[in-house]
Amino acid sequence: MSRHVAIVGGGVIGLCTALYCARRGWRVTLVERYGESRDGCSFQNAGMVVPSHFVPLAAPGMVALGLKWMWNPASPFYIKPRASWCLLDWALKFWRAASAEHVRRAAPLLRDLSLASRDCFEELSTPDNDFGLVKRGMLLLCKTRHALEDESKTAEHARSLGIPAEVLDAKQTAALDPGVRMDVAGSVYFPQDCHLAPDRLMAGLQRRVAQAGARFAWGSEVTGWRVDGEKRIRAIKLSNELEIEADEFILCAGSWSPLLARSLHLRIPMQAGKGYSLTLPRPRQSPQICAILAEARIAVNPMDGALRFGGTMEIAGLNEDINPIRVRGIIDAVPRYYPDLGPADFDGVLPWHGLRPCSPDGLPYLGRSARFSNLVIATGHAMMGISLGPITGRLAAEILSGERPGFDLSLLSPDRYQ
Repeated sequence: MSRHVAIVGGGVIGLCTALYCARRGWRVTLVERYGESRDGCSFQNAGMVVPSHFVPLAAPGMVALGLKWMWNPASPFYIKPRASWCLLDWALKFWRAASAEHVRRAAPLLRDLSLASRDCFEELSTPDNDFGLVKRGMLLLCKTRHALEDESKTAEHARSLGIPAEVLDAKQTAALDPGVRMDVAGSVYFPQDCHLAPDRLMAGLQRRVAQAGARFAWGSEVTGWRVDGEKRIRAIKLSNELEIEADEFILCAGSWSPLLARSLHLRIPMQAGKGYSLTLPRPRQSPQICAILAEARIAVNPMDGALRFGGTMEIAGLNEDINPIRVRGIIDAVPRYYPDLGPADFDGVLPWHGLRPCSPDGLPYLGRSARFSNLVIATGHAMMGISLGPITGRLAAEILSGERPGFDLSLLSPDRYQ
């Protein structure tokens, strides 16, 4: 009989991991705290595959920028002040990681993972699994000349890593996407970036995982673990007092992962970064190339005739309340770049939110835990969950099966803060 793996978490990381494990002959049980029809962080995000995002969130200048923005609740990055030792610990680790040396070490790995994940998306995209993958690149739109100069340095860095990037003026930007009027100083064009429809991706992955023979435990909240000695997990305990035994376990529960790790006396520092999206079902005009509004930190994705705007990073704990001030920040920013769209276009559009799992150094956790011989941790992808989902799933399955990954994953060790 094939060996059994229990995967905790049914987001994009969990589904991709389940698929690649099933392909390697594992008997898979996927445990998800919500039901089959759910609306978590993987479903209505910006839906972008971005090799251009090779700079981790913890980078030089981000601490100063975060301090400036945190006094403005409508800013792209906001930390809600609260008495929390975990938040203080995370902030100190973020401050220590935000260095040029950290970016130098992390950028080549993020580049390689993103490009490998892009290849996985192309392999997964088939006529019977169409999730709207569009390979037209991405425009980083700069409203001001100052922003364009800053992003030109990022483009230079990208090219030094072998990632194509073109700095365009306003006229060249308009010529590349003539279907929409833009008011910008210029842009950086990353031709290898892609966009897709995340809800269709999730539906397709779920269908494929089911066809591969995996079992789903929907509406099953994990409350603890049954451990044999100190080195091996025997089962996960569920809220209905049932247990699921397995040979191997993979923890990929997104922002809830630290709580489940804590019951194993494991520390994986994380903060939930709340993001919002607004989707215009029938926009008056729409770009054909996905974009990021540089100063506003808002992603723009045309999908299935609709137009989605997603952004903001709100560090406020496991809090799922919708902050109308932050939603208004997105709405007010859009007309500054697309003058033919106005606040009235968003009337009646309900905001969506999701909690993105953010590690303090801006890198995911991926690998085996040294404390338990049969536990793999795969979480902490922040805004890169969709983009890095397939390669994370493939690597987790390789680690589980004793294969040697084609990447040096030491920077992603889940024990790096133990």
